[in-house]
Amino acid sequence: MHEEVLIQDFTHTWVGYLVLLIFVVGYYFIATEEKFEINKAKPALFIGTFSFMLIGIYFAVNGLDPTPLHHEMQKLILEIAEIFFFLFVAMTYIESLIERGVFDALKYRLISRGYSYKKLFWITGTLAFWISPVADNLTTALILSTVLYTIDKHNLNFLVPGAINIVVAANAGGAWSPFGDITTLMAWTAEKGEFIDFIALFPAVFVGWLVTAWLLSIFVPKGEPHFDVLTTPKVEMKKGGKAIIWLGALTITIAVLGHIFLHFPAMWGMMFGLAILQLYTFYHKRKHNEHINIFVNMQKVENDTLLFFFGILSAVGALYFLGWLMYVTKLYDIIGPTWGNIGVGFISAIIDNVPVMAAILKADPAMGHDQWMLVTMTAGIGGSLISFGSAAGVGVMGRMRGIYTFNTHMKFAWTVLVGYIVSVAIWYVQFELLGVY
Repeated sequence: MHEEVLIQDFTHTWVGYLVLLIFVVGYYFIATEEKFEINKAKPALFIGTFSFMLIGIYFAVNGLDPTPLHHEMQKLILEIAEIFFFLFVAMTYIESLIERGVFDALKYRLISRGYSYKKLFWITGTLAFWISPVADNLTTALILSTVLYTIDKHNLNFLVPGAINIVVAANAGGAWSPFGDITTLMAWTAEKGEFIDFIALFPAVFVGWLVTAWLLSIFVPKGEPHFDVLTTPKVEMKKGGKAIIWLGALTITIAVLGHIFLHFPAMWGMMFGLAILQLYTFYHKRKHNEHINIFVNMQKVENDTLLFFFGILSAVGALYFLGWLMYVTKLYDIIGPTWGNIGVGFISAIIDNVPVMAAILKADPAMGHDQWMLVTMTAGIGGSLISFGSAAGVGVMGRMRGIYTFNTHMKFAWTVLVGYIVSVAIWYVQFELLGVY
């Protein structure tokens, strides 16, 4: 864990109110990017960087010691870098797989077998749920949304429910694994639960996702993607495609094991995996006389998604430094741990589950394993309530730009809410009434 720094309360100063106002206005433009036709990365980057500029001016004008501010910014830079480079490598691998025709080949196999839209909906969602506990929810969502998009790029009635299903499934799958989501990893490393405690969340998150998926499936159109065996040529992945698949799995494994046993940031293992990929392309060129240009694939990475993360995490970091996020923990004093933890799911969807979870861990309210598992679950699956409430959602928004958006997600948000309520209800019966955990 990072070294703690005593954060003063600046909420009732001019900089505190101004930064909060800037965050709210910027968040409005992020949520309404379709209306104003502005990429969400632009307002996010502005409010994140400008907020700290204002805090720096406040410290300078009032002659305050800037050491706490500098320390917090350095810590924030490290936290952002871990996510930034993790995403960068994951996206590079995906672009490399696209270039090798892996997803086109998978698409061909799925549609050539005559699978209907509904069956494809369930296949992609099920894969997302079972892969995310190992590969993490963001990487899983990026991969499966790419597959979904390549199946049919124009049928929005299939793509939108399918995208939501993947996001919900990836977040639910990541919630019952200590390294399936950043928030579960934070709770695990803070020793708020043993490995087996997280696995005990499986019934709640699985049934919750299943309910949401069933409701979404009602809106998936009948029929199947167009496929003519006579006019559609068979698609095979290019040489090196299978090798890159295995290297991607190896990279995730190295990142996870490196974090668990060596206590390295996960991005270090990812960057090591990128180095292995670069070396493999050298070997591939020598063996097959074909150049796989990873640097060209890097150019196709959604930089706006990376900058969005930088901006939004910086903005939330500014709110935390000023003291605003500590008000989240006031929920526990007012309505108790159970309702407070349920409320965390809604708050994490609006703000971001990582800083909310960090605030709760730092406040460290007196709770047992049952309540810590509840807040871990709600912070993990609560982000699915809004399209950019989780890393998986933001990743899919970047991958399916113009298709999976804030507005298209909100049309079906009620299905996610029903699943969320079901998950909480199952947790209550299992953990509180039966005591099975």
